[in-house]
Amino acid sequence: MGSISSTIIDDIDDMRRRGLALLGFFYCDFRDDDKKKLRGLASSLLLQLCHQSKSYSTILSDLYSAHDDGSREPSDKALVECLKSILKQPGHAPVYIIIDGLDECPNTSGMPSRREVILTLIEELVNLDLQHLHICITSRPEVDIANALTPLLFRTVALHNEKGQKQDIVDYIKSVVNTDVRMKRWRAADKELVVEVLSSKADGM
Repeated sequence: MGSISSTIIDDIDDMRRRGLALLGFFYCDFRDDDKKKLRGLASSLLLQLCHQSKSYSTILSDLYSAHDDGSREPSDKALVECLKSILKQPGHAPVYIIIDGLDECPNTSGMPSRREVILTLIEELVNLDLQHLHICITSRPEVDIANALTPLLFRTVALHNEKGQKQDIVDYIKSVVNTDVRMKRWRAADKELVVEVLSSKADGM
């Protein structure tokens, strides 16, 4: 899903640079604990959006002051409410929030799990019914994610079974196998086996 999400981000970022949109991007990275939970998501979006808007910065400054000028950490709920407040501000350019790789947020521990908490936030943002707010989620087709997003009238674009997507993956793997210094020395049969196995396990991603 990387190529399509990169294209979306590049297009919206170009709009941002021209003053036509505000952009908040968050990648759920399984290697970074802060990028797998609500606090990291809300904090990142707040900082990005407030950096692009002075009026947004004022609302974030009020949150900072309310917590003894940063001597106390705001709760997750306070961060979310601050995010909602800035999104509700009228008269702004379209706001795009992109959450990339949602499936990398764990769904195996906690009640609710970290993924469920983020899905709840997405639902709350959608239910704000803000015409200027646009949300894009990229993810593997996990059942729980599909079940949560489908009722929200998300437009779904499935790439994992598309021939073009699969061929791009095969081409990428072949490129790596044929250019890597160590792999260059492998037998042709071994290279073909690597390409075949990795392509079949990629699941369109």
